[in-house]
Amino acid sequence: MDTAGFFDEGALIAVLTTQPLDRTLDYKAPEGGCFPGAYVEVPLGPRKVLGVVWGPGRGDFDLAKIRTVIRVLDVAPMRSEMREFLTRAADYTLTPMSAMLRLATRAPGLSDPPSMRKVFRLGQGEPERMTDARRRVLGALEEYGGLAFTLKELAEMAGVTSSVVKGLVKYGAVVEEDSPRDTPFPPLDWQRSGKALTDEQTEAVRQLQATQQSGKYGTTLLKGVTGSGKTEVYLEAVAEALRMGRQALVLLPEIALTGEFLTRVQARFGAQPAEWHSGVTLTERRRVWRMLGQGDAQLVVGARSALFLPFRDLGLIVVDEEHDTSYKQEDGVLYNARDMAVLRAAMCSARVVLASATPSLESWANAEAGKYDRIELTSRFGPAVLPDMRAIDMRDEKLKAGTWVSPTLRKAVELRLAKGEQAMLFINRRGYAPVTLCRACGQQIACDHCDARLVEHRFLKRLMCHQCGETKPIPEACPSCGAEGRLAPVGPGIERLAEEATALFPEARIATLSSDLFGSARALKAGIEDIAKGAADIIIGTQLVAKGHNFPLLTLVGVIDADLGLQGSDLRAAERTFQLMRQVAGRAGRASKPGEALLQSFQPEHSVIRAILSGDEEGFWRAEAEGRRAAGVPPYGRMAGIILSGGDVGAVFDLGNALARNDFPLRQIGAQVFGPAPAPIARIRGRHRVRLLVKAPKGVALQEALARWIKPVRLKGDMRLAVDIDPQSFY
Repeated sequence: MDTAGFFDEGALIAVLTTQPLDRTLDYKAPEGGCFPGAYVEVPLGPRKVLGVVWGPGRGDFDLAKIRTVIRVLDVAPMRSEMREFLTRAADYTLTPMSAMLRLATRAPGLSDPPSMRKVFRLGQGEPERMTDARRRVLGALEEYGGLAFTLKELAEMAGVTSSVVKGLVKYGAVVEEDSPRDTPFPPLDWQRSGKALTDEQTEAVRQLQATQQSGKYGTTLLKGVTGSGKTEVYLEAVAEALRMGRQALVLLPEIALTGEFLTRVQARFGAQPAEWHSGVTLTERRRVWRMLGQGDAQLVVGARSALFLPFRDLGLIVVDEEHDTSYKQEDGVLYNARDMAVLRAAMCSARVVLASATPSLESWANAEAGKYDRIELTSRFGPAVLPDMRAIDMRDEKLKAGTWVSPTLRKAVELRLAKGEQAMLFINRRGYAPVTLCRACGQQIACDHCDARLVEHRFLKRLMCHQCGETKPIPEACPSCGAEGRLAPVGPGIERLAEEATALFPEARIATLSSDLFGSARALKAGIEDIAKGAADIIIGTQLVAKGHNFPLLTLVGVIDADLGLQGSDLRAAERTFQLMRQVAGRAGRASKPGEALLQSFQPEHSVIRAILSGDEEGFWRAEAEGRRAAGVPPYGRMAGIILSGGDVGAVFDLGNALARNDFPLRQIGAQVFGPAPAPIARIRGRHRVRLLVKAPKGVALQEALARWIKPVRLKGDMRLAVDIDPQSFY
């Protein structure tokens, strides 16, 4: 047990609670004493709250008034490296420790006593008559070496009804018994054979496993063209971690990816891993949390918050599609999971694999500088080849008003449909239309609570704010002037594109893939699986489709507005457009038939569009890096955003101006302060938002200076201040 020292009963201990306090609290150790890292229930005023024993007490409080810990929870203590990780992460992101602890205890019922459930295991008896169904049940139990399963799990594994299992119980061939609800996960067989690898993949696996065997921290950038088999390579790194008796974590950027990935994990290791994301039930979340701490779960597949789970011996972290912007948490605790993965691995001597076909410039620069190892896969797996990419110059196309599919793209889609292949039309806008305009008064329908236009979602028959989630029915008359029948959609969204595709290709089966069109993560995963099996001829998709999905029948990708991401002043606009276009194009031709990607563009001569089409990725990264270096911005400089918000816009600006005037701690390290200025979306949920941007040289102690700068601030009323280290967006 990784718990240095022990606190005897009555000893003074410091407890970090999940309550919004700025320090640990002193308590007396309970009867029987406790270890550092123990999860405890403590009294706080009239309440009982969750906490962790952080160390010896401070002793700066009246000892006569110090209360005793109520009880120690029956869960594995928090390990010292986890406490160090939370402390370092809090220091880096300037987040209160109580908020970090809440991230690390996001499992329901941790303080509840263990509960029981019915499970079924192999018995000694034999049924009077053996059927195929009964044989499958007994075979499944024998295969897993006597492990117990719930009735539902066993029936699904054997492909039988629950009555078959209950029938075997009557004969004693299967035993029904009570078991703790939180049970260990089935062991993963690392010795099980994986897919046959190419010579290039085999060499990549050799290099990865050699670094793992050192038992020391390190990060490897696994860069491979789309369809090159990066997943099979890093699954062998997972196998090596399991062979060494260590746990592994695979982070995915999108819940919808987990279905196909779990199937691949089961094929490789013979059992399902633990899952951790918003689509997992609360009961299963508690089970995952508890079993990881006990060492009874070997592999977790999850979203960014899985980084804060209590692994007993974490040996490998894989960040798949590491460039994806969804790894940045934009509310609550503001952190980038890619960066936190590197920090977590450093705390427990684990290896990190950052996998991507289009890595972030930060990861590319670290590999160039020698901070990260780099392994490259240059060829697609098997007979697949990279798609042919070209631009459609929209200045030469004759489009009717209110349409967006060019004649050239239409002909290309028709050709693929005639061959029985799939085509995809991609546009990175949810909903039907981004703006609803009144042709009588010119007013655009806006959110009542945000400075944002309401997006029409025609499938749902509602207008929706993509900032606060507010919805309202589509009105018959203009809310501003009352004119009826004069409201018109402006611009295309995915639903409007689907409507146009239905008119252009009336015989085709059309599937629309957007996260807001599915009621649950399970429904979204099922929809993607059906499309991959050929349930659609044309896929209409948002950026969801760019995230690692494999559609074997897809041979054509048409990008409706390749210029969309190049608008605005975001310093990462070129990088994100390059990544998105290359990733989307990479969905085509991933099986035996060659693929094609057509990018509709009004500026095909733009340097980013040319780089996308040429495939000179290294040239693009070098040019982008040189521009960032000259400007002194990340990854060659430091940035931090300060977001101020409140109900009174004047008070928010006053606070911003006061901060800007008193910037001496930042000037001491050579940093500059820009602003205050209204945020691009200046009001969300009725709160006015003002931003300041801090730019500093690389290598300076930015967090320390920021802490000194904002320390004197006293927030009054509903005022809020948030610090965003390494901001990825500036909304």
